[in-house]
This record gives sequence, C-alpha cells and structure tokens, in this order.
Amino acid sequence: MKTINLKKLQTLRTRTFNLPPQKRVSSPAAALTFVNKRGFTYFWPIKGIDLPSLWTAVAGDRPVADKHDDPGHITWGWKDGALDKKIWYYGKILRGKATMISLEIAPYFYALSENYGSPEEDYLIAYQAGRLPQSAKQVYEALLDKGAMHTIDLRKESKLTNAKDSEFNKALEYLQRDFKILPVGVAQAGAWKYSHIYAITTSHFPELSEQARKISESQARAKLLELYFDMVGAAQVRDVQKLFGWGNEVVKKGIGKLVDAGKLVLADHPKISGEWLTLKEMT
Repeated sequence: MKTINLKKLQTLRTRTFNLPPQKRVSSPAAALTFVNKRGFTYFWPIKGIDLPSLWTAVAGDRPVADKHDDPGHITWGWKDGALDKKIWYYGKILRGKATMISLEIAPYFYALSENYGSPEEDYLIAYQAGRLPQSAKQVYEALLDKGAMHTIDLRKESKLTNAKDSEFNKALEYLQRDFKILPVGVAQAGAWKYSHIYAITTSHFPELSEQARKISESQARAKLLELYFDMVGAAQVRDVQKLFGWGNEVVKKGIGKLVDAGKLVLADHPKISGEWLTLKEMT
C-alpha cells in the first residue's frame, strides 16, 4: 500500500488553508475569492475538523481571539455585511457551525437536504415523520407566515418566548442545517443591539431549488467529497462522517466512486494508524 508523503500534504494544506503570511486575505473581495475557489469553508476553525476557514485565511493558523479588537475579527464585519448581498450562502451548516458556501456549490448541498421544491409542504413531511422538532416547526411557520424577521420578534411569533434559549437556538440550527432558513441581515435589536434576521431559504434564493433538482444525491456527494479532498489532501472515513454527518455506508460508497475514478487511493499515514484515503499526488 502507498504511503502519504507528509511534505506534499503540508504543502497542499499551506496553500488551501491560505497559511503564508504574505498571502493573507485582506479584503471582502479576496474573502469571496477564497470561498469560491474552495467551494465551501468554515467561518471560524472548528476543533477536531480539518477544513479551511476564513479566520485562518485572514489571521493565520491561531485560535480565534477573545478580544473583539483583534485584527482577525475584521471577518465578522465582512460576514455580516454580505448577508443580504447574495454573494455566497452562509449559515450553520456543517456540524451546525458557521459555514460559507459558494453559490456554485450551494445547489449540491441543497440536493442532499429534505427540500423537494415546496416550502409550504416539505417541512410538514419531515415533521410528520418525526424528523422536525416541534420548536423548529413553530419557527419555520412564523417565517412562512410573517416573512423575514430578527430573532427577538421571531421568538415571539414562534410562541417560544418562555422556552429555554437552547431550545430556540437548536430550532434555528436545525432549520439552517437542512437549508430551510438562513440569516439574511443584522438588526439592532435585543439587549446587545445585535440580532440576526432570518428568512425562508427559498425566498432569499428562489432559484436554488430548481438548480438542485438537476443534481442526484450521488452526484452531490461525489462533488462535495472531491472538493473536500482537494482541500485537505488526505483523510479517514471517520473524518468524512464527522464533517458531513453521513452514514458509514453512504460515505464508503461515495469514496469508492472517487477511488474507482482514480481521484483517490488507499494509503498508510506515517504517523497515524488506520486506513487513509488520499489524493493520488500526495503519495
């Protein structure tokens, strides 16, 4: 079995994670290019997950700073300023964490969601099947009925004012992960004068459903896996499962297609035991 060349792997990740100090992302336009070239990234780095993030591309390979005046937090303004611009798809997607997806790749994610072209009915199918929590149903119906609104009003309209914060936040996260709602702006509301404005996904991106209709689930998974390995170079099956939340058999089938196509090869890692999948050029 082939062995991963760690020097080649590090060289790849230095480029895809945008680590060289002289190449730091320094403007909103450069941030958009960074996301578009990769297809999808995290906003902030997530512990235990290897994936490029906008924070690292701007601030370097270091933890997210607690101090609000850290130069790296310029990304926060870029992110908020772009919410209503439709330059990328932003929401709590992968593992329920802030994810940025290029408009070209968003339909591939959407093709894997429980949305089939009817926003007034799709959520009811999930709810009746026991996959959509009651709190998420109430949030979605409030947005469906009243249109976009910030979280303070949304909580009232959803009749979740007396619910725990965690219940309301989990409802927002669930709906974002399944591409049913997304943040589309920021309002000066609440105690901190900062509140995200949420909307039904298909009202903000009406073309997304039709774009996704042309993509099969297997095509969508293959595309996302290819982009993922182009960014990280090598990974184990469990890494893929952890990031995308797909079942073991689904992951193995998707990876198998990339192996058959000659995109990936099985390999050993010089320092970490277990079976690895890697780009052919990383050996």
